[in-house]
Amino acid sequence: MNIHAWTRRAAVCACLVTPLILAACSSDEAARNYPKPNYSYLTKLHLNVANIEIDDRTPPARDNRDMAILAPNKPADVLRTMARDRLLGDGSSGQAVFKVDEASIVPDHDKLKGSLAVQLEVATSDGSKTGYAEARVSRTIDYDNDAPNATRATLDQLVNQMMTDMNVEFEFQVRKSLHAYMQTTPTSAAPAPVVAQPVQSETLAPFLTPTPIPPKP
Repeated sequence: MNIHAWTRRAAVCACLVTPLILAACSSDEAARNYPKPNYSYLTKLHLNVANIEIDDRTPPARDNRDMAILAPNKPADVLRTMARDRLLGDGSSGQAVFKVDEASIVPDHDKLKGSLAVQLEVATSDGSKTGYAEARVSRTIDYDNDAPNATRATLDQLVNQMMTDMNVEFEFQVRKSLHAYMQTTPTSAAPAPVVAQPVQSETLAPFLTPTPIPPKP
C-alpha cells in the first residue's frame, strides 16, 4: 500500500471514529451522577416558632433563556434543601415560612449569570407577620456555548458556588433581622445535668491526717 492510499484510509477511519468518541462522551456526561447537596453539617438556626413551612412553589422563570432547569441539581430545589437542613422550630407557638423568590441561571455572552433570592417570614399563630429576613446572592462563571457536553458540569459548579455564598448570607440575614426570634439555647440541645459524685473518705485520709510537729529543743 502506498503512502497516499494509507493516508486516505486513515482519514476515513478518523471520520468514522470521531462521531463515536463524541457520542460516548455525550453518553458519559448524561449518565454522570451528581450528588444531592446536604447542609445538615452546618450550624442549625433555631427559631422560637412551633413549626416551619417551606414554600414548594418553584418561582416562574423571569427570562426565557433561563437554564436553571438544565442543572443536575436545580437551584430552587437546593435552596429548599438548605431550609430543611438548617432551620429548626423550637418554640410553642407561631410559624415561619421559607420562600424561594428567585433561582435563575441565564447566559451572558461567554458567561453564565446565576441569581438566588429567598425570604423567611415569621408570623403569630393567627397568621400576622411579625418578622422578616431576605437574602440574595449572584455569581458568574465562564461558559463555552460550543461545548454542550460541559454544560451540566458548569451549571452544577455554578449552583454549588452560589449555595456556598447563600448559606453564609442567609445565616447573616436571619441573625441580623430575626435575632429576637432566635433560640440561643435550643431546648432540643439542653445539656444533661451534672451529678455530684460522693468522695470516698479513704481517698482523702492521707491528706486529712495531721503531720506531728517535733518539739523544739
